[in-house]
Amino acid sequence: MNLVEQIGQLFMLGFDGTTVSSEWAGLQARYKPGGMILFARNLEQPAQIIELTNSLQTRSPHFPLLIAIDQEGGRVSRLPEGFTIFPPCGVIGACRSEELAYAAASITAAELRAVGVNMNMAPVLDVHSNPDNPVIGDRAYGTEPAIVAELGLAAIRGLQGKGVVACGKHFPGHGDTSTDSHKELPVVKASLEMLLERELPPFHYAIANGLASLMTAHVVYPALDAQRPATLSPAILTGLLREQWGFDGVIVTDDLEMHAIVDHHGIGDAAVQAFLSGADILLICKDRDRAVTAMEAVRKAVEDGTIPPDRLEASVRRIMHLKQTFLHSHLPADPSLAQLVVGCRTHQLLLDTIRRTHDRIAKA
Repeated sequence: MNLVEQIGQLFMLGFDGTTVSSEWAGLQARYKPGGMILFARNLEQPAQIIELTNSLQTRSPHFPLLIAIDQEGGRVSRLPEGFTIFPPCGVIGACRSEELAYAAASITAAELRAVGVNMNMAPVLDVHSNPDNPVIGDRAYGTEPAIVAELGLAAIRGLQGKGVVACGKHFPGHGDTSTDSHKELPVVKASLEMLLERELPPFHYAIANGLASLMTAHVVYPALDAQRPATLSPAILTGLLREQWGFDGVIVTDDLEMHAIVDHHGIGDAAVQAFLSGADILLICKDRDRAVTAMEAVRKAVEDGTIPPDRLEASVRRIMHLKQTFLHSHLPADPSLAQLVVGCRTHQLLLDTIRRTHDRIAKA
């Protein structure tokens, strides 16, 4: 693997459109990003999604792509009509059923794999600890760390058991924020004792039980690092996550284009800082120019020694191990299989069961 390919593995990029434009094909050929992330703007119906994911994979002949999506259920659902769209985690959390959490995640994974998506930016492992939180709310399984940990792990096992990479988020916890990191930089002023008691346990439990990847939070936690948000914090990503907890899975940043980051850092500087802090995959969800700026900044940092060779090699090793574990081949997604799997009657029956269970509990 040459230097361009190594640096490419560190990036997951998003783009506009429902097909691969010549502009994005050129970027993929030149910079060889190791992953792509899809949003509702890219997705119309199963056959089109299959054509898109197969086209993306064909343009990466040597190393399979991670093709990711945010498919949590509820309001954070990117898949179009026709797929089985589950309620938000808060509904499943109210059912307090590991079996339902596992089954919903397993079905989501089966439908994702059927259309060529192999990574889900889920489950949410945040504890909904602040009722004024504008961004988490019912995206969390609940207000109790034990419930979030148990149902989060069930979802992880459901996803990964069907060959989809699970990415727990938003480490070390976005549940106690009162502002939205898409718009500004939140600060969680909880003490270390409170973080250890409430925010951190679901993440620690998931890591101890096989979680493949984690997404960072663009949030400042003064009890852990007085200066930097978790995404840019060596104390949090390396000191806590790698050294204290022994996590050797893949760390993915939240989107580096969010205002919590770009209002305070240039995209190139943010990418280098996040990588040096311990992140493996740098996520840039939309802007091509920012993506190029970030990739060039990381290349320059490798070439001038700011990023040591062993640091680059460690992240590439983790990413390739993840791909070898979950992406077994370049076999294209099969439209005939998708017709049998996507939105099928069995999957819809589970959706009905979750709704009935929740309604029964709500009325009790």
